[in-house]
Amino acid sequence: MVQDNSIDEAVEEVTRVILHVANVTIPRTKSKFKKQTKPWRNNECHLANKKQKKAWNIFRRYPSTQNLICFKKARAEFRRIKRRSQRVSWVNYISTITSSISSRELWQKVKKVSGVHSSNAISILNFNGQLVSSLKDIANSIASTLADTSSSQNYNSLFLSHKQKTERKKLKFKTRTSFPYNQNFIYQEFQLCLSSTHKSAPGPYLISYIMLQHLNSESQKNLLSLYNRIWNEYHFPTSWQHALVIHLLKPGKNSADPSNYRPIALTSCLCKLLKRMVNQRLVYFLERNNLLNQNQSGFRRGRSTLDNLLALETDIRLAFLQRKHLVAIFFDIEKAYDRTWRYGILKYLYDFNLRGNLPIFIQKFLAFRKFQVRVGSELSDFYVQEEGVPQGSVLSVTLFNLKINNILNQIPQSVKAYLYVDDLYISCTGNHMSFIERQLQNAVNSIQKWSLMNGFTLSTSKTAAVHFCRKRNLHLDPEIKLDGHSIPLLNEIYFLGVIFDKKLTFLPHVISLRKKCERSLNILRVLSTTAWGADRLSMMRIYRSLILSKIDYGCVIYGSSRKTVLQRLDPVHHTALRICSGAFRTSPVKS
Repeated sequence: MVQDNSIDEAVEEVTRVILHVANVTIPRTKSKFKKQTKPWRNNECHLANKKQKKAWNIFRRYPSTQNLICFKKARAEFRRIKRRSQRVSWVNYISTITSSISSRELWQKVKKVSGVHSSNAISILNFNGQLVSSLKDIANSIASTLADTSSSQNYNSLFLSHKQKTERKKLKFKTRTSFPYNQNFIYQEFQLCLSSTHKSAPGPYLISYIMLQHLNSESQKNLLSLYNRIWNEYHFPTSWQHALVIHLLKPGKNSADPSNYRPIALTSCLCKLLKRMVNQRLVYFLERNNLLNQNQSGFRRGRSTLDNLLALETDIRLAFLQRKHLVAIFFDIEKAYDRTWRYGILKYLYDFNLRGNLPIFIQKFLAFRKFQVRVGSELSDFYVQEEGVPQGSVLSVTLFNLKINNILNQIPQSVKAYLYVDDLYISCTGNHMSFIERQLQNAVNSIQKWSLMNGFTLSTSKTAAVHFCRKRNLHLDPEIKLDGHSIPLLNEIYFLGVIFDKKLTFLPHVISLRKKCERSLNILRVLSTTAWGADRLSMMRIYRSLILSKIDYGCVIYGSSRKTVLQRLDPVHHTALRICSGAFRTSPVKS
């Protein structure tokens, strides 16, 4: 089956067999969802409600004082039973939150209690000045917007001429030389990547990772041989080039604007598993040969946002100690993933002397991609994604890092630059503002020129700068321009989850953090009472998950602020501990 047929037929046959076995062995739920019943509504409530309706019908037909009294008694009895059932149901639900449940179950229960409901339902869209309400039209509107975003027509004329001229040169990745990264995948690689997967959407073919994990070893080895055929025959299955896109509304955006939705491409888990194996080899090659800039921290092993935050905080502190100025510029790239130049990615792979199966697979993976948008039960028509990398793929993140990595090489040595995926900031320190302004303007011009020649667009409205200084004497702020527009200077900026103010007091960040934690305290109050509720260990787990996790993030950064600033977080910590321990509100902290 795997060796005799063509690759497309083999993929379809493997998919059909796995689905057939799953349908036989795994019970399927009905596609029509029945009405959700209230958890507290039991048989006793049902009988009391039935008795109330019966008494009401009797009173309506034969209105008399006696029948009215009977109806009021039945209604009062139903209300009493309803309140008691609700109370018992709530107590039973809270009692399930114990110290032995998993973190996933804990978060699900806490979100239900806090009323968090993630719904992507769209009732109406404003597309090209017209209101769209049907699900089919909404799906096509979002799909058309996504296709237009990734179209090469969005590039400026200068880059389009450069793009057409550069793409005339065909990249020849085929070679007869044997490289380690082109060897066939072995069973240990397959098992390692499969074990690292987690529960995710199965994609358009309804094959989940759990199904692949429960295949016997012989079936898994047959699947591995199919992967090696795809790897060696340079043929990417046609069905894997079609993605099902779900839409996620960006936080704080208008839901009626189709451009405010973030696309997540869902493909077959068979395809995602192979891409995970390929990505593992690509990342190893890039890290082993030091091809990624050391100031790029996004999605790299042993790196995190704290690397960039700590570098910025250290530079500001050092400038304060030396009584110097530091000006930092924070850039925003418009539609970075959707407008990434694919040929530019392949050109970098070619320049890194990658030849053979690995770059050819990536070339096939990026070519001829189509997608459909799903809204509710409706699917849009097929649209073409001309440029960009598919969001939601583990391989796409590495390819995007590879493409944008070169932007750090455009910065002069007098200016520092750090990058976390597409979050870029540059900074310069000096005694004289004219020197800082000149150096940063040169760096901005270099970044702008590189962006124009690589298909990226820097947002002039979202790019901002902050002048960090504690000098009391009067001094001018720098005037730096991006694409003819002056970059606005702010007193504070939100960067990678931490608010930096110009004096580096971190007071705005602590105030914002306290407000977030105080909202989470209400959940603890709901889950704890003197007579019933979650036990103490469970309450502590919820406290660590909801409140302490927010306080811990970036604490190595804002922990250097004054003691009086940090003391603003003490009431949150003390109140949470009182709630978890069941102590009185007036209990002393030391007790």
